[in-house]
Amino acid sequence: MLVAFSISPAAGDDSGSVSEAVAEAVRIVRASGLPNETNAMFTNIEGEWDEVMGVVKQCVDALAARTPRVSLVLKADIRPGHTGQLTAKVERVEQRLAE
Repeated sequence: MLVAFSISPAAGDDSGSVSEAVAEAVRIVRASGLPNETNAMFTNIEGEWDEVMGVVKQCVDALAARTPRVSLVLKADIRPGHTGQLTAKVERVEQRLAE
């Protein structure tokens, strides 16, 4: 399973920044040991349903402990029996582009 998610408090600091809270969530994802990557808009994580969703819940709980409102956007690609798709999906597109 691949999950792309974006999480942030409903309001940032005085400058409108949410980077400190997002960094806290990314730390949780990286500490999970699951394959992951973070880009400008989302953090992608790969693993089995319970472990991936458990990590997302940990992120929500961590942010909820510091703010009364949390925003979460989540997209999942559920494809049993397939692993390594965090990079393989991109590699397939790059191969097509190189043709």
